[in-house]
Amino acid sequence: MAFDASTLKYTADGLIPAIAQSEDGEVLMMAWMNRAAVEMTLETGRVTYWSRSRQAFWIKGETSGHTQRLIDFRVDCDRDCLLVVVEQEGPACHTNRRSCFYTAVRDGAEVELSKPMV
Repeated sequence: MAFDASTLKYTADGLIPAIAQSEDGEVLMMAWMNRAAVEMTLETGRVTYWSRSRQAFWIKGETSGHTQRLIDFRVDCDRDCLLVVVEQEGPACHTNRRSCFYTAVRDGAEVELSKPMV
């Protein structure tokens, strides 16, 4: 059966959350896609998001060089969230950390789990 991006459940703003995960299972980041970004990602293999602040497409790594190459594209059971398994080149986070999830709350305090890579 062919995939149809229109069958996904988007927010009222036409967006769907997309979680980027490395091949080894590490969660790297979460961003938003619209239908066109979903289609562009699948067509090109370059993970493309929708920037809510800029109201524009955002091809990961286009300016930083920290690209994401699509390995696998998964849809959750409710069809309202995506998981993109990627080959990450360099840091995924704009803070130059491998993952955006570098802060944990442990025993009531925030703990920094990783330092910037560059």
